[in-house]
Amino acid sequence: MKSGVPGLDEILNGGVPKNQLILITGTSGTGKTILGTQFLYSGAKDFNENSVFLSFEEPSDLIKENCKQFGWNIDSLEKQGKFAFIRYDPYRIEDVFDILESTIREVGASRVLIDSISALGLYVRDKTELRSMIYNLSRILRKLNCTAMIVSEIVHGTEPRISRYGVEEFVSDSVIVMYYERIDSVFNRAMQVWKLRGSSHSQKLHPYNISKKGIFVDHLSEAFIKGT
Repeated sequence: MKSGVPGLDEILNGGVPKNQLILITGTSGTGKTILGTQFLYSGAKDFNENSVFLSFEEPSDLIKENCKQFGWNIDSLEKQGKFAFIRYDPYRIEDVFDILESTIREVGASRVLIDSISALGLYVRDKTELRSMIYNLSRILRKLNCTAMIVSEIVHGTEPRISRYGVEEFVSDSVIVMYYERIDSVFNRAMQVWKLRGSSHSQKLHPYNISKKGIFVDHLSEAFIKGT
């Protein structure tokens, strides 16, 4: 499955594996939501793969407004029935999976973004329960033949942990870690495929940029981040 993110398919050895749950994780400011939204938008616009965005944090109007800076017209895709938003309060989580499943069926979606699993942890305090919830989510999405990205945030000072609660990476099929670290007086962005179930992948850190058109991964170059 083509990601729609220049350079990302190359470090994934061809593209995003279908019907997997891919964890996108990193500290604040790395562009995790941008990456996930670019995956959805490109799928709906360029590859005839309809998309659903489940947000536990930002409302859809704000997300769509942010997308305009990259030239992504989400409103147009919504009117065509190719893109749908679900905004859900993480404190009212009981029926969210039913709503997600019905929306996926209604839109005929094959791409899903969940932003973020970190917000779910505010409601589900027990790590075992959170792990079970993510596993059930993965099972539902796989049954619906969806490829999904879930966002998790790394809290500064918790490294080398690669997710907020330390369970997300074990339930996910694949993991992409995004770094935003300062070297001397300059902040640098780098991306690493931590694991990719069923496929080989680049073992290196690769620099990436957030441009006016979205994220671009420099798959031909190697990045160096302190502490990695």
